[in-house]
Amino acid sequence: MLYAEIEIGSFLKARRAALDPAELGLPDGVNRRRVRGLRREEVAQVAGISVDYYTRIEQGRAHAISDSVLDAIARALRLTGGEVTYLRNVALPRRPGTDDPGPAGSGQGVRPEIQQLLDAMDTTVPAMVVGRGLDILAWNALGGAFAFDLAALAPDRRNTALLVFLDPVARALHPDWEAKALEVVGNLRADSGRHPDDPRICAVVNELLDHSADFRRLWETQTVYECLRGTKRVLHPHVGELLITFESFRLSTDPDQALVTYTAPRGSRTEQRLRELGARVAGERRTAATAGADTL
Repeated sequence: MLYAEIEIGSFLKARRAALDPAELGLPDGVNRRRVRGLRREEVAQVAGISVDYYTRIEQGRAHAISDSVLDAIARALRLTGGEVTYLRNVALPRRPGTDDPGPAGSGQGVRPEIQQLLDAMDTTVPAMVVGRGLDILAWNALGGAFAFDLAALAPDRRNTALLVFLDPVARALHPDWEAKALEVVGNLRADSGRHPDDPRICAVVNELLDHSADFRRLWETQTVYECLRGTKRVLHPHVGELLITFESFRLSTDPDQALVTYTAPRGSRTEQRLRELGARVAGERRTAATAGADTL
């Protein structure tokens, strides 16, 4: 069975289990409910499709599901916009080989013009490009230092999900770690829906399932949440607490890549600390360049 066929069943089961029948005006029925949430026949009833057809959809045995049926199921399960997109992605028939495997690591290249844009940003704006599977593909000086030391990591470890769940310093960096972890899982699942058979995404998910109990717990909730903007706290070991606003911008010519910027209000303590961090990074670079010149 293909990944998408497995995922559509797990996703639909989780979403109907999360609903309270009373909120939809459904009675308890003659027999007491043995499990929480909606029964298959109730979803089918609200969606206006046969129980047999809904069962085949949930079991991954239905093919070429129409948009109208998917919309009806989405309404019945009260799916959010991101969840509807995910359902459509995993329900679409796919041809073998439509996801590029790519070489080791991310397998995704960032155009030189994008790197120039990163480097030209203000010295108080950490920025990076995130690709498929939450791989971190490129960054400017502050972007590579305001949380993890990206330059010191092997290319295949520069991945937001791997860092948040497996790097021992992640919980110290992110005091709101549970919220950050849930955000990462939601984004990773949304990405896996767009590219269900992408080898890199599958490798990241499998590694996390094998090595992180927290990831397994959150992944099993089937949460789909594509977080493109918001605020976060980072406790940097050298400059202290940073209260950051982040924005993600999909690149029109590279739709699987997003430019992510982190900003702070002018005159704020965080902006001052970012300047301090920028000066520290610049000093470390000068020292490294001088040391390199001395060895020539």
